[in-house]
Amino acid sequence: MTAAFEIDETIQISIDDLMQLRAPYVYLVKIEGDSMQGAGMYSGDLLIVDRGTDAKHGDIVIAAVNGEPVCKRMCLESGMVILRSENRKYPSRYIMEGDTFEVWGVVRYSVRDHDRLKG
Repeated sequence: MTAAFEIDETIQISIDDLMQLRAPYVYLVKIEGDSMQGAGMYSGDLLIVDRGTDAKHGDIVIAAVNGEPVCKRMCLESGMVILRSENRKYPSRYIMEGDTFEVWGVVRYSVRDHDRLKG
């Protein structure tokens, strides 16, 4: 039995409006690696990043630590910034005195290319 459905072509959806995205503050990043799998982000996924929003405790961010780009969950504990992976295989990264740290944006959405998962 096959399910049938119809598409109403009169309905137009703006991805910008749907996801409340506002250029020029939004950019895309292709993620590599498995450190954020626990958050549902897999190698090859595209992340929609908002650089117009201030990062807060618990946000997943794109950041630079000593010039190296990372995607991690940013936690603030006792005045210290801790970048946490969402995979137990990877330790947390504490931002220490002498480290350079800059948030490049807050991850708002992830997009997966399901076609690339075939075969």
